[in-house]
Amino acid sequence: MFKASDVKELREKTGAGMLDCKKALEATEGNMDAAIDWLREKGIAKAAKKESRIAAEGLCSIKTEGNHAVVLEVNSETDFVAKNEEFTNFVDYLANFILKQESNNIEDVLKLEDNKETIEQKLVALTAKIGEKISFRRFVKITKEDNEQFGPYLHMGGRIAALVVTRNASEEVAKDVAMHVAAMNPICTHRDEMPEDVLEHEKKVIKEQVMNEGKPEEIAEKMVSGRINKFYKESCLEEQEFIKDTSVTVGTFVKNNGGEIVSMTRFAVGEGIEKKEENFADEVMNQING
Repeated sequence: MFKASDVKELREKTGAGMLDCKKALEATEGNMDAAIDWLREKGIAKAAKKESRIAAEGLCSIKTEGNHAVVLEVNSETDFVAKNEEFTNFVDYLANFILKQESNNIEDVLKLEDNKETIEQKLVALTAKIGEKISFRRFVKITKEDNEQFGPYLHMGGRIAALVVTRNASEEVAKDVAMHVAAMNPICTHRDEMPEDVLEHEKKVIKEQVMNEGKPEEIAEKMVSGRINKFYKESCLEEQEFIKDTSVTVGTFVKNNGGEIVSMTRFAVGEGIEKKEENFADEVMNQING
């Protein structure tokens, strides 16, 4: 019905175990395409079991082409998988694929087909093959004008991704600012972009600090406006001290080089995801037994 070479071919095509490949060929009477589908269906079942797991490791990626760029994050459960060649190749592939699409949200991207397979199916197949939950967490697409420059920077092999857009400044200047963004993690680019809830929370904290110093409420209210400027200088990209030359702000550095900052994007792997604390030995055993 089928030969040993068929089992080998199916294993190479799917990455599934030899026994699973043999079962698939038996179940489909040696039909290679049907066997691949059979394994994929089993892979979906495997992947479903992993949905409850926490994927807080992984990689960020940046791709640029002409006036278009994409920044994305794909998560895995462990750092081991984040360094796996198949995982890193998939992250690279996904960033390049999205760069050429019109879609601007994950739901739409997951439905897109490439080589007769949706992105969601590719994720499920990778999850089944690698044996860990793989999660496409987020992405953003950015379009610039002809007189603007992208400054992409990946830190620690993709643990942090920063993309800065500058106007009328060189790519080198934009990259220097992106390195600063990766290191200093500003909340926003310009003062007027500070989220209102963040600003109000900071004002409340400052007011309480001043009142705890013994100042009456009406004096505390007046002192908030002065102290909030310090918060802006620590949190707004333009107003932060430039990491490569603390005698100037980032905004001044770009201005001195003939330009201005348009925008910034910063992703850090796993930020905001509640990580499950596990003993390292237990984690390894869970991987073996999972």
